[in-house]
Amino acid sequence: MIRVVLGDDQQMLRSALATLLDLEGDIEVVAQGGNGAETLQMIRLHHPDVSVLDIEMPLMSGLDVADELKRLNHPGKVIILTTFAKAGYFQRAVKAGVSGYLLKDSPSGELAEAIRRAAGGGRVIHPDLSLAVWEDQSPLTARETEVLAAAAKGLTMKETADRLFLSHGTVRNYMSEAMSKLEAKNKMDAVQIAQAKGWI
Repeated sequence: MIRVVLGDDQQMLRSALATLLDLEGDIEVVAQGGNGAETLQMIRLHHPDVSVLDIEMPLMSGLDVADELKRLNHPGKVIILTTFAKAGYFQRAVKAGVSGYLLKDSPSGELAEAIRRAAGGGRVIHPDLSLAVWEDQSPLTARETEVLAAAAKGLTMKETADRLFLSHGTVRNYMSEAMSKLEAKNKMDAVQIAQAKGWI
């Protein structure tokens, strides 16, 4: 029996997925989480073979949960199930070592098959995304990405500098470089471009 934890903030969808998966003879949904932090807690408590995570959840995104599971050397596999076909999200998921990346408009049978393949050590990638890791790569450095992400959260340059242990001038330089690389008109334009690409 393949033990599964589901993480999705849309309760109706999560319940429907759990019902469909429980109809499979070899898959058992052992727990569900309505946000990233709760889902991570359920994973640590139940030690599932496979965790199926939405990306955009409150408190922690599915990608944050996948990153944390990798950091903890959790032996279970992770499948990202999302509506977002963004190359940046997919690239981050690959770096987090996920075993699958499916879009929510995939047929329900594909998810069950993906869970089986992931549990067996295989990988499953939605065909629309298989080339995305090679295309649309972020031109931003890690620091530029951090500075843009801080701006996206509404932090001022000074707050960003304090949080990243950098000088105000250094943060301003990173922001200027990011704006230049993204051909953005201003800071918020750069944030919107990076968000649309899934880079932050």
